[in-house]
Amino acid sequence: MNRTLRAWHVCGVFGLGSLLLQPAIAQVADTTGSAAIIAQAPVDDPHSRDAFDAAVWGMPIVSVDAMRDAYLRDAGAHYNDIVYWSRPADWKNQTTTPNSSSLYVYFNYNLKDGPVVIDIPAAEGIGVFGSVLNSWQVPLADVGREGEDMGNGARYLLLPPGFEGELPAGYVALQSDTYNGYALIRVTPGTLLPDDLRKANAFIHKMHVSSLANASGNAPQRLIEMDGKVFDGIVQFDNTYFVRLARMVSEEPALPRDAGAYVRLRALGIEPGKPFVPDAAMRARMHAAALEARASFRQTLQSGARPWWPGLQWGIVSPVPVAVKTHFTFDDGQGVDTRLRGALFFLAYAPPQKLGKATFYLTSWRDQQGELLDGSTHYRLRVPPHVPAWQFWAVNVYDSETSGFIRHAPRVGIDSYDKGLQRNPDGSIDIYFGPVPPAGKTENWIYTAPGKPWFAAFRLYGPEPAIFDRSWTMADITRQ
Repeated sequence: MNRTLRAWHVCGVFGLGSLLLQPAIAQVADTTGSAAIIAQAPVDDPHSRDAFDAAVWGMPIVSVDAMRDAYLRDAGAHYNDIVYWSRPADWKNQTTTPNSSSLYVYFNYNLKDGPVVIDIPAAEGIGVFGSVLNSWQVPLADVGREGEDMGNGARYLLLPPGFEGELPAGYVALQSDTYNGYALIRVTPGTLLPDDLRKANAFIHKMHVSSLANASGNAPQRLIEMDGKVFDGIVQFDNTYFVRLARMVSEEPALPRDAGAYVRLRALGIEPGKPFVPDAAMRARMHAAALEARASFRQTLQSGARPWWPGLQWGIVSPVPVAVKTHFTFDDGQGVDTRLRGALFFLAYAPPQKLGKATFYLTSWRDQQGELLDGSTHYRLRVPPHVPAWQFWAVNVYDSETSGFIRHAPRVGIDSYDKGLQRNPDGSIDIYFGPVPPAGKTENWIYTAPGKPWFAAFRLYGPEPAIFDRSWTMADITRQ
């Protein structure tokens, strides 16, 4: 079923708000078998329209709630515990577009009881890059070499909404307008050899997160290793979507820009401090709206990429320029572009304040002929020599219906750390994609699931000028 995709712009005026529905900008179709459910919610039903708009508006905080659930449930963590992967992640790291080259560090915090301190040690002989974000996934600061501490380490002080106390000396103060938030830090060893992995893990074990009251550093830090365990923070686009949305709306202060959104939420039975008990008809509308929101996000990402090299499929996804310009608020002063914001946070999480400084990403959903990538088909990508990345480069494959690693994939990515890759005489490397590896090419192969749509991300850590001036070029993924 096709339906017009609209952006939900919420503008605050003297504490009130108005909802501006954009004109038709795309036609979307859910290709995941949900047409029968959507048919239960007529296009001209105002509650169905409100539910769709709410689903798009709420994507960033719904994603945070799903990751927090994984943190509490799968890791058995509590706020301020540090969850980490001591080796590069495999498919069991079910978050949106992680890489499989760095060691990941993740934790949730909550400021209801006051400020929280994050101690980041100096990065010596390893790469460190990450961000601290609020519950709308707006980055409050970057950490590491390209962050506020410039790789020298620092004490970051997170302040709750409305904080008016005296600031202690010696901290990098970060004012948040939400109570919940999280941090994601990528720790990149020089190699994946045991000595370098030990050095990277030693850095992780020096990190400390605590309330300001316990910031002396004497309290032991709880660290939880997730290697070999499922950490499932992927949003499900079903009735649980609105349960998450209602929970986050109740936990967080309403921002002035969202006044109009809260009017629409009340019409759906979502209101701070009140139980969320939709009837069967409303649950059906909400399920349909969640599926339709996912379809709209996928359509935006698949059709809206801006080619990095003329005539090629590799590109920057359409939300990124708006996100960078608005510091990931998507608020241009006239309203919030919730369509692009929702698409970005369906695709990824933990955006940095300074995109392109420590890392640079390109994505491709289509092959050389412009056809969407299909898990049943075999493909090849030739990576030219002299990739302009001083740290490393990597290629990863993701399920385009979830933006996570393909579940149970035996191999999710390839990177320049791997000395076993077969190289061509000119130094280029052929990477193969498909459900099974070509004969004799297992070392250069990444798994795709038969019948499942997928996309690829090409990452450069420590990007160099040749990627930005486009003097280095990489051709499209080609069918074999």
